[in-house]
Amino acid sequence: MLQLDLKSRKSIYEQIVDGCKEMIISGSMKAGDKLPSVREMSAKLTVNPNTIQKAYSKLEADGWIYTVAGRGAFVSDEKHEGDRQQLDTIYERIGALVSELRYLGVDSNEIVLRLTKMAEERRGEK
Repeated sequence: MLQLDLKSRKSIYEQIVDGCKEMIISGSMKAGDKLPSVREMSAKLTVNPNTIQKAYSKLEADGWIYTVAGRGAFVSDEKHEGDRQQLDTIYERIGALVSELRYLGVDSNEIVLRLTKMAEERRGEK
């Protein structure tokens, strides 16, 4: 289940979107799984239903979920390639973090080894 951080700079809406994406990426929600209804999610998180609806709409627009009238929202089986702009933004953030690590004296080989290890762990290759 999602955990909201009321002290976070991220809006509640963004936290819900990111939390749902994280559950899908991690495999805790699989293609075809039904998401809680807007009303159920609103009650569990004590968040306005409009906020939940906005998050679900964003997830659907981005291809993470799909809705079936009268049945609810479900996890999409679509591959999430990500758009070029989103990928560029993420790579820029990684670049900034790598620069910060280099400034702190971390060797480039160490950075590469750590990133490789993290990627393998997230794929379950350990």
